[in-house]
Amino acid sequence: MAERLDGRTVLVTGANGGLGEQFVARALERGATKVYATARTPRDWADERIVALALDLTDPASVASAAEVASDVDLVVNNAAISPADDVSVATGDEEITRRIFETNYFGNLRVAKAFAPVLAANGGGGLINVLSLAAWLPLPTAYAASKAAMWSATNALRGELAPAGTTVTGVIVGMVDTAMSARFDMPKVTAESVVDQAYDGLVRAVFEVLADDDSRDVKARMSGTPEELSAYLTSKLEAFFAELGETSASAV
Repeated sequence: MAERLDGRTVLVTGANGGLGEQFVARALERGATKVYATARTPRDWADERIVALALDLTDPASVASAAEVASDVDLVVNNAAISPADDVSVATGDEEITRRIFETNYFGNLRVAKAFAPVLAANGGGGLINVLSLAAWLPLPTAYAASKAAMWSATNALRGELAPAGTTVTGVIVGMVDTAMSARFDMPKVTAESVVDQAYDGLVRAVFEVLADDDSRDVKARMSGTPEELSAYLTSKLEAFFAELGETSASAV
């Protein structure tokens, strides 16, 4: 049975489409009273319960302003992320691309968490959902994977630091989701609705980490093995992935 969000006020980053749009819709379906749907350029919503709010994760002033406006929030969903198509190498990739990815996926998400931590505390503790990625655990040669690994670590740290205020922090690990961000990959994907439902259920149940698809659960189960065993397994998985895409896999570590 789906957990309820009755009476809660939710803020979702990256809300214009994909997972973000579903986080908005599902929150209302579960009983949320108000949802702040944020984006750099927010879209119009035909629902008076949805407040469109401009929020640029890369701009500290924008994040601070959003925290002042949305001072009634008791649940924050850190969903916004970027994954440029030209992010193809850690060893030889353009440093500016790497910095741009980290500015959103790590620093931007952390900036939101820090700005809203006192808001959540003032409203009874509340909850924080950080949408992460299975890429954080894979030897993918991308800055995107590295940024998600950094945010996974930060999520684990935030959980301990925010616990005294009564704030629940849930990380969501998922592989390929059927959204515009993954449209260039022709392979099986989990639905956005499924990921969001699992995320909200996990948050209400105070689950530390939601493994939202079979691949994430499989990799997590193998992380108790030796680094060499895990690397060999992940390398084989990535080779199969690139072969399915018709690309050549770079050697994994």
